[in-house]
Amino acid sequence: MSKSKSNKVLSPSIIPIPNDIKILKNTLYVKDIIKIKYNLKNKNLADLVKIAKSELSKIDYKPITSDTTDDKIVLDILIKNNISKFSESYKLKIDLKGFEIIGSDYAGAFYGFQTLLQILETMKIENIKRVKTILISDTPRFKWRGMMLDVGRHMFPSNFIKRYIDIIAAHKMNVFHWHLTEDQGWRIPIKKYPKLEKISAWRKETLIGHYTNKPHKFDGKTYGGFYTKEEIIDIIEYAKKRSVTIVPEIELPGHATAALSAYPNLSCTGGPHETETLWGIHKEVYCAGNEKTFQFLGNVLKEVSKIFPGKYIHIGGDECPKTRWKKCQKCQKRITKEGLKDEHELQSYFIKRIEKTLNKLGKQLVGWDEILEGGLAPNAIVHSWRGMEGGIKAANAGHEVIMSPTSHTYFDYYQSEDKNNEPLAIGGYLPMEKVYEFEPIPKKINDNKRHLILGGQANLWTEYITTTQQIEYMLMPRICALSEAIWSPSDKKNYTYFIKRLNHHLKRLKRQKLNFRSLKK
Repeated sequence: MSKSKSNKVLSPSIIPIPNDIKILKNTLYVKDIIKIKYNLKNKNLADLVKIAKSELSKIDYKPITSDTTDDKIVLDILIKNNISKFSESYKLKIDLKGFEIIGSDYAGAFYGFQTLLQILETMKIENIKRVKTILISDTPRFKWRGMMLDVGRHMFPSNFIKRYIDIIAAHKMNVFHWHLTEDQGWRIPIKKYPKLEKISAWRKETLIGHYTNKPHKFDGKTYGGFYTKEEIIDIIEYAKKRSVTIVPEIELPGHATAALSAYPNLSCTGGPHETETLWGIHKEVYCAGNEKTFQFLGNVLKEVSKIFPGKYIHIGGDECPKTRWKKCQKCQKRITKEGLKDEHELQSYFIKRIEKTLNKLGKQLVGWDEILEGGLAPNAIVHSWRGMEGGIKAANAGHEVIMSPTSHTYFDYYQSEDKNNEPLAIGGYLPMEKVYEFEPIPKKINDNKRHLILGGQANLWTEYITTTQQIEYMLMPRICALSEAIWSPSDKKNYTYFIKRLNHHLKRLKRQKLNFRSLKK
């Protein structure tokens, strides 16, 4: 057994970099037994302590909550709203008495523990027993720090969804955008519409190779599935304890072929339709002239709203071809009746009706930047992905915005220009350094509108991602760069210093058996 490096002292190496770190003059000898103190009456803190005990045990510490020995070190976890005027803030103190975490709320305390966990895990990896005494004060720069996963194209087990949430939370990100419906599959059961899980959740086969390879070849194997309501509720509760809000996405009016395969009467042609086997944009969309469409979507969103307690529901709104609407008598009649100019205004009408439904359910609509076309719904949040121009336009018009430009946040893009030595991907090139450069507030946004930028998010589409290991590979270490881009103050960012800290961080990811992409590739 190797001896500890007793004379060596750890200097904390934290990702994302905190707002303020003061290194003090003393050092603390860290014992393996850690006594966790907290207010026993606080149920939320009890949840955090349970997580803390589990995580500390995984890295070979011995957490206790009762005095069974004097040979211990103390970890005190507190919540004090007055430590910061901002939510999700924390203070971490390491002194000769041990560790103290004070959160401005539960989330702040959770993030303080994540910082401490990074320090303690590095000590175990490096076999170091002493750490410098420090004072850390930390607050996130943005309130929306998100990561999306598409389970419509390819689906992944519920246990992995929890692992994905763990990765998000460990990097102090707080939104899991769950893309649940697509042309190629519908992954959430709706009690009122059982055909969604019986028909829409399945496709007859899947494309082999890249979409651009012609002629297209398919594997001939039925593919699909869905998450049960019980699984979804379990995942929501799991995420909540880790300060992650789940935002479900129910795509409309486009990317709807899977739903239309089960309920073809909601399309412009009446079908028949099949759940798509090809990636890309497809012409079958919900009929905007059919009242039954809005009844169906209203009922779906009502059930979704009951399952997901969060404030937001994402409705997609992107890549909706107008081909069917132009030829549909019902849609043209709707345009005339409502005094609309064209099919773009018909899409705006569609989104505005859905927004009214969501608002009545106590939810706020989020949609990709195409929802700007034809006029924006009054209370909608614009999710800008086709560059930042849509977000700039929306913010300057007084709307809240999430920035997700393809240029900096599309994690389905290749990580190297040497594409032959990388897993098959959709295309593009997004190295980690470009992710680190991501700045969610462009200069073109008026000074008095900058507060409308809620934050940023990266997206992981899965047309070409079929395994959980591949997800991890595409996610890491780019998520490490993203976390710093949307948590830390912009003046704290330094890519050279980030890489230095990342080398320690990757050792932690390796210890956790996560399949990250090596910096040496």
